[in-house]
Amino acid sequence: MSTGHRYRPSWWTYILHQVPHTNFQFEVVDSKFAPQEWPYQQALLFLASIAGLCLIISLILICIYLIRYCCCVSTEEEESKSHRVCCVTWSCVAAVIICCAGIGIGFYGNSETNDGVYQVTYSLMDANHTLTSINLLISDTVELLNSVVKSDLTQLEEIFTKRTEFLVMIRNTRRQAESVAQYLAEISFWKGTELNPSVAAEQINFIEDYRWLAYILLLLLDLIICLFTLLGLAKQIKWLVIVMTVVSFFVLLLSWGSMGLEMATAVGLSDFCFEPDEYVMNQTQVITNISPDILQYYISCTQDVTNPFRQRLTMSQRALSNIHSQLHGLEREALPQFPAAEKNLLAVQGMLNTTEGNFHHLVALLNCRGLHKDYVDALKGLCYDGMEGILFLLLFSFLSALSFTAAVCSLPRAWKRFQNRDLDYDDMDEDDPFNPQESKRFVQWQSSI
Repeated sequence: MSTGHRYRPSWWTYILHQVPHTNFQFEVVDSKFAPQEWPYQQALLFLASIAGLCLIISLILICIYLIRYCCCVSTEEEESKSHRVCCVTWSCVAAVIICCAGIGIGFYGNSETNDGVYQVTYSLMDANHTLTSINLLISDTVELLNSVVKSDLTQLEEIFTKRTEFLVMIRNTRRQAESVAQYLAEISFWKGTELNPSVAAEQINFIEDYRWLAYILLLLLDLIICLFTLLGLAKQIKWLVIVMTVVSFFVLLLSWGSMGLEMATAVGLSDFCFEPDEYVMNQTQVITNISPDILQYYISCTQDVTNPFRQRLTMSQRALSNIHSQLHGLEREALPQFPAAEKNLLAVQGMLNTTEGNFHHLVALLNCRGLHKDYVDALKGLCYDGMEGILFLLLFSFLSALSFTAAVCSLPRAWKRFQNRDLDYDDMDEDDPFNPQESKRFVQWQSSI
């Protein structure tokens, strides 16, 4: 028993798993995925707080820069002043361009994350279909066996009451049918469990829809700010640049906050993806009370793991073979003497054919390959596409935070330029032919002539 579907942790999962895990007391915490334990939660919160520290540093730098800009009196000449204004303008444009590049990365990362989560939900739904099919197939087969035992086999016992050898064969058939029904009922391992993969898939899909929408709105907000900032710089619209500066400050807070959330999520997901089998098996066993042998069979699906249903399936197969032999003997020996039993024997034979067909279908569904493939596909979607998407979103948040930090520092200097533009005109010599005001009066004079 082997399968070509295998999951192996990616290199970025391995790298993130090696990130030091430290609690609030600066003590090293085991990197094994344990979200229910407080020390591990502290380690993730500590990683998220790094983004908060970066936010504080960026705010301090912004304050220092603005205080220095407001308090220091410029004594440079006009040439150096013009050069400085040009540098400020180009720094704003560069920050906006970097932010736009980060937005493109963010759209890609958001799409990748959504694809990974979609793969998880699809795999859960497919696994739920398989488990539901197993339960329905078992329940229908058991119901069919019980109905035949209560009706047709009981009537055959009444018909063959005077023939002991035929009566013994009918009673053996009854016992074999009851045994098959019992064996199949014991195989239904997922029936009555609290865990429903379809419900879990719907909940994950519901959360993912809101996460995807939130990031789309954040990306669009960043894009709108960049476009309006460029418009304000190009048209030298002071009020628009002021509004974009204020909005950029709040988006700066969102960028660092999202970066902290993404950093903690990426590290936590890498811890899960590094060794997912043990955690999945333990949590599933706690919720469903399913035998560890069954869980290990579907999670591993290797030749080293024994099929936990093999004994029951083998005994059911033998029982069905015995029933087939008994019916064949009755058709050959009893029907010539008891023609009235033909109808009931045909009904039992039809039951046997249906049961054998259901049995072969059940054996195929119980094989580990199907559910193991769904499990591996879910892991690949979460740990490959999902992890990659989160890393791109992390890069987007970092670039966005840096860009808006630079923008908040640079845009106020653009206000000064807009504000002093008319003042610079007033300081010019009125006799200067290159004075824009003198040129305007000259044009008006020519028009009047």
